[in-house]
Amino acid sequence: MIHEVDEILKSLLGGGALTGSGIDVSFEAPTRDWAARRNAPVVNAYLYDIREDVSRRQRGHMPVHDERDIVVRRRQPPRWFRLSYLVTAWTKTPQDEHRLLSAVLATLLPREILPPSELPGSLRALGLSVPLTVAGIQTESRSLAEIWSALGGELKPSLDLVVTAPFPAFPEYDAGPPVTEGATVRVGGLDGDPAQSTGRSHRPHQVAAAGAARAARRTATDRRPDPR
Repeated sequence: MIHEVDEILKSLLGGGALTGSGIDVSFEAPTRDWAARRNAPVVNAYLYDIREDVSRRQRGHMPVHDERDIVVRRRQPPRWFRLSYLVTAWTKTPQDEHRLLSAVLATLLPREILPPSELPGSLRALGLSVPLTVAGIQTESRSLAEIWSALGGELKPSLDLVVTAPFPAFPEYDAGPPVTEGATVRVGGLDGDPAQSTGRSHRPHQVAAAGAARAARRTATDRRPDPR
């Protein structure tokens, strides 16, 4: 999951206001040795903190549907993790670094929510949107000054970027087959007295009608215009 978030950020940071600029995106720790080795302008996104967002934790299970909207498996709700990145710009002059950081802000600020269609791999399969926060109030236990001290470098202007991503919970359980023949309920007294009723049945054609109604509602929902 973490490497897929890296893919998302590499695509975002390399696009938007930086499209066609040729600026490289690096995920290495911005240490003194790394800074000495670079020989071109770079936007660095260093992952410095990973922790669960317990406010999003859910209990129970979630159904997994197939293309016919039939429940085929059940799984636990995903666990959400806050991935905190230290975003910095590295060029020869502070003015150019500030321009790069401004371009990064212009690129990321409109992207507060990443829809499933823009996510790769297992993140897309979960069908959940991923929130993104840039330059917000820092809530992690370590300050940016402490992070720079641990990296052995001098404090630089930076953006705190937080991506809250879902991580699938395992295992998944197969669901029972769907009802296709209906059911009949009969009520009788002890020892058959009074006699059993003829019963009340849930007929197969009613099951089919309910499935058709669900499909019609799903089609109507898909045809609604996107409010965006």
